[in-house]
Amino acid sequence: MVDTLILGAGPTGLVTAMLLAADGHRVTVVDQDPGPPADGPDGVWDKWERSGVRQFAAAHVLAPAGYHVLRRELPGTVSEILRWGGRRHNMIAGALSLLPEATVEPGDARFDTVAARRPVLEAALLAVAERTAGITLRRGVRAAGLLAEDVPEAHGGHVTGVVLDHGERVKADLVVVASGRRGLATLLPDATDIRPAGTERGFRYYTRHFRAQDGNLPGPAPWPLHHHNSVSVVVVPGDNGTWSMTLVTSGADQDLRRLARSDVWQRTAALYPGLAPWALGEPLGGVVTMGGIRSVRRRLVRAGRPLVTGLVTVGDAWATTNPQFGLGITLGVRQAVLLRDVLREEGTGLGAELARRFDDATERHLIPVWSGLADWEAHRQAEIAADMRGEAHLSADPAWNQHVAGRSVGLRDTGVMRAMAEIGFLLADAREAMGKPGLLARFAELAADAPRHPDGPDRRALLAAVVASD
Repeated sequence: MVDTLILGAGPTGLVTAMLLAADGHRVTVVDQDPGPPADGPDGVWDKWERSGVRQFAAAHVLAPAGYHVLRRELPGTVSEILRWGGRRHNMIAGALSLLPEATVEPGDARFDTVAARRPVLEAALLAVAERTAGITLRRGVRAAGLLAEDVPEAHGGHVTGVVLDHGERVKADLVVVASGRRGLATLLPDATDIRPAGTERGFRYYTRHFRAQDGNLPGPAPWPLHHHNSVSVVVVPGDNGTWSMTLVTSGADQDLRRLARSDVWQRTAALYPGLAPWALGEPLGGVVTMGGIRSVRRRLVRAGRPLVTGLVTVGDAWATTNPQFGLGITLGVRQAVLLRDVLREEGTGLGAELARRFDDATERHLIPVWSGLADWEAHRQAEIAADMRGEAHLSADPAWNQHVAGRSVGLRDTGVMRAMAEIGFLLADAREAMGKPGLLARFAELAADAPRHPDGPDRRALLAAVVASD
């Protein structure tokens, strides 16, 4: 049995807590923000403030790979999300229905998930954690520093607990930092950020949430992510008859900053054929803006030697990803499973070997995904910069060129669509997904005349909508 202290009560921290408690470990979870109000999903959405979570009110989706982890490891969490009004949702069923030759296949259940806005999902997870034996939750407290002792195998010593912001010293056998992007910086400033070239500018997200009075979505849910000239569009369903639509720009695109205004946002959203109906529901507030999220990771083992022992990072405290793909929580829960499994192997050995094994498992299973997303981000930033100059972004990178072709190809062929969904939702790697007989040839055939951008406004039309008089 390991006394574990988890810093952060977001989805990754709560899932980590429940997985470890199920294995018999004693777990304490601390979080700086207050808990949710006790008046259901609407109260959670309208009243719960999480100042420590920048993306709390932004668009959210749980990828199928993450959903299947919850369903397998913590089935009670799925039931609770549904009890809070979460919607059972298949990520490709709507897009498939738009293809005349499409038929449902038994294997399409692998694209299932449960849709819920982030505050509702988190409240449901919290409700399960609160009634899980072995978990103690403390809100409104923050870790201000680490307790540590010198050991020869780690540069920064062995962590034995934390000092909370009011001076209390909390001892633990293992500290798990799950407190998000800034969670590690104040506790372990020696943990260097790894920032890939080309991702410095990040993206800006302009989201509106909507509700239908009859509880029905505007139509079959489209493919969730569409890339256009200068703008990407994300459409995902939520809980209780809600959904969101997000316009994504480069952080460097000053000309589109007026998308933060509701009237400008509505004019611009109306320019995208097939997606415009998703901007016509009852708005739940104004435009939610978010920026400054870049692809960053932090590795606590260098040349086989841990920076510290007795402390690990999970979720966004370990690495941040581009939110357009909605993979942050899925990577977090996958990493929580890796930690649980490494602890099973190591037992109560919490020194350098645990740090190395967890680092190795993360590098093998998760870093390929993170690196692929970071590469994509650098290319997409370069592509938008070219759009802003009125040029085309040309690259010799075959993975990027396949992605560009796939924007259109994936919406024209059921086999290609399923393969792209397997890759995008982390159900299979590219070699496995595209290795089915005849699939690459079919992709190449359709890609021969695939446009760089699907239907949508060009740069001039975008700027005209942004600056149009009211």
